[in-house]
Amino acid sequence: MTEAKKLYVKTFGCQMNVYDSERMAETLGAQGYEQVDTAEAADMILFNTCHIREKAAEKMYSDLGRLKPLHDAKPDLKIAVAGCVAQAEGEEILRRQPMVDLVVGPQTYHRLPTMMQAVDRGERVLDTDFPEEDKFVHLPQDRRPMRGPTAFLTVQEGCDKFCSFCVVPYTRGAEVSRPAERLLREARDLVTRGVREITLLGQNVNAYHGAGLDRGEWGLARLVREMARIDGLDRIRYTTSHPNDMEDDLIAAHGDCEKLMPYLHLPVQSGSDTILKAMNRKHTAESYIRLIERIRAARPDLVLSGDFIVGFPGETEADFQATLDLVAEVGYGAAYSFKYSARPGTPAAERAIVDADVADERLQRLQSLITAQQRATQEGMIGRVVNVLFEKPGRKEGQLSGKSEYLHAVHCDGPEALLGQIAPVEIIATQSNSLTGRLTAQP
Repeated sequence: MTEAKKLYVKTFGCQMNVYDSERMAETLGAQGYEQVDTAEAADMILFNTCHIREKAAEKMYSDLGRLKPLHDAKPDLKIAVAGCVAQAEGEEILRRQPMVDLVVGPQTYHRLPTMMQAVDRGERVLDTDFPEEDKFVHLPQDRRPMRGPTAFLTVQEGCDKFCSFCVVPYTRGAEVSRPAERLLREARDLVTRGVREITLLGQNVNAYHGAGLDRGEWGLARLVREMARIDGLDRIRYTTSHPNDMEDDLIAAHGDCEKLMPYLHLPVQSGSDTILKAMNRKHTAESYIRLIERIRAARPDLVLSGDFIVGFPGETEADFQATLDLVAEVGYGAAYSFKYSARPGTPAAERAIVDADVADERLQRLQSLITAQQRATQEGMIGRVVNVLFEKPGRKEGQLSGKSEYLHAVHCDGPEALLGQIAPVEIIATQSNSLTGRLTAQP
């Protein structure tokens, strides 16, 4: 019997990269690779990269450089780079790093078996095409056993928005939605393997418009409602969304679809209409605020998160104050905020940047406000009973860790028999990024 080859995967960036890494591991698994937890144990190392932040490429080159002693000790070690940095800098990666055998973009990893045949022949392979065929059709149809009760499921890829700061349209391509029938089949398969919660993924997930079971076009709300009919699937989430794609039926689903969790990540990026226009966001601060009001009218207990960019080219103190005003008016349970970083090839990269010290100071002020809102949201959970899906043992003996319907991390004492189960928990305390609770009833 041939011994399985060992594969180590390191994933950078978003949830979609996590999903892609799983699918690449499955594809290579069909070629005889078995996943391991360390690079030292591997016959093949795969970096799945993200290009959203500044210096992402240089970080990748640094990580590759650290593999040189291991590669010297194991000359037959195969090294692959996948994802958005691979898409953006494919030829440069092969030029700068002779150890790399394979560079594959996000839209072509279904071709890995053929690529690996070439690599095994001693060839170096680059594939960063945007093929016409649907890569998901060529991926393994049966997912591997899951290690926990939650899973990601990519339903939509690419972006047609062309925000002036963003590389996604160039690295992931145009918006493409997967057919509902395939998504429902994959969701059912995940449930048979122990998954209780699925997060639907897309660069603009609420722009989903895929072929439906009735041969018509389905939006995300219709897909969510159909998934909610799957026995054993208890929770549905989706990320990341664009305000301009928040349609009426999706807003309604937040109020009447019990399995759609009361948490929404809806980035606005800035509270200044001047900056939003410069970002090519195609919405205003006022339209965003009115949209949030409609969503909260449908689901009053919804916890909202968002994204903010500080120090965008041309941002004045008045523009930044407008962002603080929007955050204060909307109220976020969580949010991600970043100092603007130029991405080569994007329109904003050609513009004069805000002084770094000014941007740093603004970011600190914004994060202080967001942290206060997050703390208030978490403190508001004390005394409430939430439903926790327990995913793994906690750090302490006899402790379990899971997520509430509001996506808060919750820790409490309980038996291991609750892993993979949902149980009511009374929240008794809050930490900086998690809640502490106690079971309201023993199983």
